[in-house]
Amino acid sequence: MTTEQKKLRVGWFTFTCCEDSTVIFTELLNDHWQEWKKLIDFRHARVLKSHNVLDELDVAFVEGALSSQAHIDKLKEIRQKSKKIVAVGSCAVVGLPSAQRNTFGPEDIEAIREPYLEKFNYLPKVLKLAEVVKIDAQLPGCPMDPKAFLKLVGEMLKEFNITS
Repeated sequence: MTTEQKKLRVGWFTFTCCEDSTVIFTELLNDHWQEWKKLIDFRHARVLKSHNVLDELDVAFVEGALSSQAHIDKLKEIRQKSKKIVAVGSCAVVGLPSAQRNTFGPEDIEAIREPYLEKFNYLPKVLKLAEVVKIDAQLPGCPMDPKAFLKLVGEMLKEFNITS
């Protein structure tokens, strides 16, 4: 009788950003899919599939800054359901470049208030992830460094006893 391989339960989430790390992630799948499909259960990754589940995750990779209360609420839900959260990319780690409007003067803020801030229900200030929840690891850069991502995935596979 064979036992089923335990898999790392992963989610990939994106907030306000250019999604360049998502592109890198999907490109890495070209080279690593055959290996990863045996080791990783992609529970939530809208870029990969239409049916996503946000339940118990081992690792949530979160790209982008937070620009609305809906983003904050979603990130808190992700934190609650994830053992580890990895901030991916510059916007998630430091807020920039998405948080550029945080440096706008009053005249510029007024110019964007009605057509953007109010229309889309944006927060007065764009936030990096760590301003809202505890972050367990980070992959800085715009986009993230593919080698650093691969190294971190390997570390997580070991930490969660998927590989030795």
